[in-house]
Amino acid sequence: MNKHKDTNNSENNNESIKDQIEELIDEAIEEVEEAEEGGQPSENDRLKADLEKEKDKFLRLFAEFENFKRRTSKERIELFRTANQEVVSAMLPVLDDFDRALLEIKKAKDKNLLKGVELIYNKFNETLLNKGLEPMNVKQGDVFDADMHEAITQIPAPSDKLKGKIVDVVERGYKLGEKIIRYPKVVTGK
Repeated sequence: MNKHKDTNNSENNNESIKDQIEELIDEAIEEVEEAEEGGQPSENDRLKADLEKEKDKFLRLFAEFENFKRRTSKERIELFRTANQEVVSAMLPVLDDFDRALLEIKKAKDKNLLKGVELIYNKFNETLLNKGLEPMNVKQGDVFDADMHEAITQIPAPSDKLKGKIVDVVERGYKLGEKIIRYPKVVTGK
């Protein structure tokens, strides 16, 4: 009987060891499954996360660069526009002198001189028009607008129709594109 007891004890020990081993294996499997499910990120998951971070950085940098390009392009266009404005503004007194010269030459009635000066005037005027210069059309009888006209004086209106309106245009006004670079100087009636 002792032998039988020893065999039973041995079998019980084997069973107990077998149970313990199975429990350890089950615990190890659970740990691996938990690690894969999100307990501990795997190397593949870490690489994906790093890739997403770098992709986000790249997209932000690309967007910043596009904004920089747009801004510098806009600044360059504005620089050309303002440089053009300075040159065109400097030419306005010459254009005024041409207008006065044409009026005086027409009085002299020298057709050849008038034709020559008109050719030069037209060429000069066309060049300025091609650069974006536009004369402002202001004439006697127009309503005075302080935002669009510069009143240099007020005189008694020659007629009731001209009260509060433009009586005379002393100096022509000009626009460069949409911007007024010289306001027309006018005389208003009161």
